[in-house]
Amino acid sequence: MHLSLTPDPTANGAAPKSLAVAPLLADARALGNLLSLGLRTIRQMDSAGKLPRPLKLNTRVLWCVQEIRDWLEAGAPCRAEWEALKKAKHK
Repeated sequence: MHLSLTPDPTANGAAPKSLAVAPLLADARALGNLLSLGLRTIRQMDSAGKLPRPLKLNTRVLWCVQEIRDWLEAGAPCRAEWEALKKAKHK
């Protein structure tokens, strides 16, 4: 049996009006919001190699949200350590 604390919008037979889609990528400002850090702190951490390596799409610098979650689960290691952990995992 599945218990949920939120009401099921389809319980009355009606289709949901919209589906919320979680973002796959986050820019520095959104990453700061996710981590409860300021934009300047995110930029400093990135420059110091304390965050996972961001993706660069055209002129945008973005982080993969799932990678940030995995990085946090691993204890938020520095970039070099994180890259080594990812490499070892994929072997």
